[in-house]
Amino acid sequence: MSADECISQSDSKEIPVSGNDTEGSVKPEEYQTIALHDSKNQQNGDCSFPVMKNNTGDEPAIPLTNGDVHLAQAQELWSTARDKPVKLRMEASGLGSEPPMTIHQMFMSTVQKYGDYPALRAKKDGIWVTLTYKEYYQHARAAAKSFLKLGLERFHGVGILGFNSPEWFIADVGCILAGGLATGIYTTNSPEACHYVAHNCEANVLVVENNKQLIKILQVRDQLPHLKAIVQYKGELEQKLPNVYTWAEFMKFGASVPDSELDVLIDSQKANECCTLIYTSGTTGNPKGVMLSHDNITWTASAAGRMINLKMAEEELVSYLPLSHVAAQVQDMWICMRFAGITSFAEPDALKGSLANTLRDVRPTSFLGVPRVWEKMQEAMKAVGAKSSVTKKKISDWAKGIGLQASYNAMNGDSSVPWGFTLANALVYKNVRKALGLDRCRSCFTGAAPITKDTLEYFMSLYIPIFELYGMSESTGPHTVSWAEGYRIMSCGKVLTGCKTKLDKPDNDGIGEICFWGRHVFMGYLNMPEKTEEALDTDGWLHSGDLGKHDEDDFLFITGRIKELIITAGGENVPPVPIEDALKEEVSIISNAMLVGDKKKFLSMLLTLKCNIDDNGDPTDELTLLAVDYCQQHGVIASKVSEIINKKEPAIYKAIQEGIDRVNAKATSNAQRIQKWTILQRDFSISSGELGPTMKLKRPVVSKMYEEDINKFYGE
Repeated sequence: MSADECISQSDSKEIPVSGNDTEGSVKPEEYQTIALHDSKNQQNGDCSFPVMKNNTGDEPAIPLTNGDVHLAQAQELWSTARDKPVKLRMEASGLGSEPPMTIHQMFMSTVQKYGDYPALRAKKDGIWVTLTYKEYYQHARAAAKSFLKLGLERFHGVGILGFNSPEWFIADVGCILAGGLATGIYTTNSPEACHYVAHNCEANVLVVENNKQLIKILQVRDQLPHLKAIVQYKGELEQKLPNVYTWAEFMKFGASVPDSELDVLIDSQKANECCTLIYTSGTTGNPKGVMLSHDNITWTASAAGRMINLKMAEEELVSYLPLSHVAAQVQDMWICMRFAGITSFAEPDALKGSLANTLRDVRPTSFLGVPRVWEKMQEAMKAVGAKSSVTKKKISDWAKGIGLQASYNAMNGDSSVPWGFTLANALVYKNVRKALGLDRCRSCFTGAAPITKDTLEYFMSLYIPIFELYGMSESTGPHTVSWAEGYRIMSCGKVLTGCKTKLDKPDNDGIGEICFWGRHVFMGYLNMPEKTEEALDTDGWLHSGDLGKHDEDDFLFITGRIKELIITAGGENVPPVPIEDALKEEVSIISNAMLVGDKKKFLSMLLTLKCNIDDNGDPTDELTLLAVDYCQQHGVIASKVSEIINKKEPAIYKAIQEGIDRVNAKATSNAQRIQKWTILQRDFSISSGELGPTMKLKRPVVSKMYEEDINKFYGE
């Protein structure tokens, strides 16, 4: 078969794009193919791999050093069938042209060179226990053989439901080696939501963390016709049930399966076949199963790590964000594997407070926090600062002024620092970094939701720049990346090397829908051809649904989301996030703000106040220390949210209105002004449904939950 039946290339002359690796782009007809397989493989449908030859007849431009390239015969860029491969969006040169590889090939490459290096670390009875890469690989193979013995069929799911742990990784990789589809399930899912994912991916095996998660699956087990076994990876089983195994039992179960049988299965895997499913959080309708190929994962892990200058066997990170989300999975599992890094696992109550201890213990070299994590750190540090002596406050304020200027200088490529920086660094910045556990951290990242300028500048003032990332499950995580040598405040960075961005239907300000092209673009949604056609256009571009623009240096700025745009009764399009962020910056007692007013004559706002959370992560009625201080500054003694709402505390309501007035004064039109608002009785949370797993606001859910409050704004 011809090369272009396996490979697809975008024609940069036909579509205006921005991106890396576009210089000297070559038309598909200029490709020549070099067979990497013997005649037996060719007969089995493997594609030969295209590489560029220059016109002088010299050696191929692509170094073929990554072992055999295994590609299945494919005719289209997209697929919605679990066993149907896709064409790859290869480039003619540069990073986008690197030979595709499977998960196993990437894993083996690391194991062969760094087998004795630490890979996974977790605490057991208060002591860190480490697995080397060689041990990690051996465990993954053992898990793969056990999955086969339990009856895992090719391209069927293994659902993993639990908090981050070595077992989570081993189950995921083991599933892929055994030819299954690794499928994370959010721990916050209800039994019905677990059933939907397990049924949709036709899971043969479900791996659960503990009895709490096991109970969910047992409630829906009879409605899962493909399910053959359940494995619990923490603790002993509370009751012995048929086809339910402990982790220890599971890991021994496949001992009788010959290694040769597993090797044949591994060798049959192709880089353009599906190996992983990421289920979207389903803010509108049922979650969609995002199909990711081996090449999606291995290429993206390599491209992202190289763009931010990761070094082999030098990185260490803390795994705490949900692994069923693409951001955590790609960073914690795949980038770490590709660069022989160490993944240290946080405690299950990380987001309830223990993360700070783990960070100080591990001292990671990079750290990814969703905006809410950075905001919580900011609030905690401000609360500590509020109790400091007058002298310490003065020193802190002085140092922050210097830190902010130094950070802006660094961002703009100016290596000079303000006078007093060395002293400020010794007195403040170093101590803050050490207290946060970030003293070894070379890169602090944020993503998965919008972050405010206030939070970014707060950390810049402590000489801790936070680099913003942007992408989707459908782009295997990152599409644009910020890093030390390339970032701008409020920008989500530059396009991943080897990929392209197109702004579709730009307006007069250059704002258009952000579209992606590259080897990170997903295969399709499992069993959802209509949804796949909505996401991927006929040329193969992924439409993000986000609006954005580029500056003169090709930094991407997100301006809103098409589906989130509020279209007023007068027909004006209003992006809600900038207005919400502006109000949160003006009024520090506000925790969450959501703008409403679609098809209405004016805009209104739902507000929540900053409160403490309980041990389950649920919001309480108690105000945070910062919120209590805010009240005191306005002459109000209050410790509870309900006290402020029940009394309609005049001073606080007046302060909020004044903040709204200041935001309204900056509005570009009358239609963008907030006319009415209300304070809700409790803050938003993951458990009550208003926030997604990465604490991103689920607007349709909030609109439905607080429909009565919204209707009151408009007399309905």
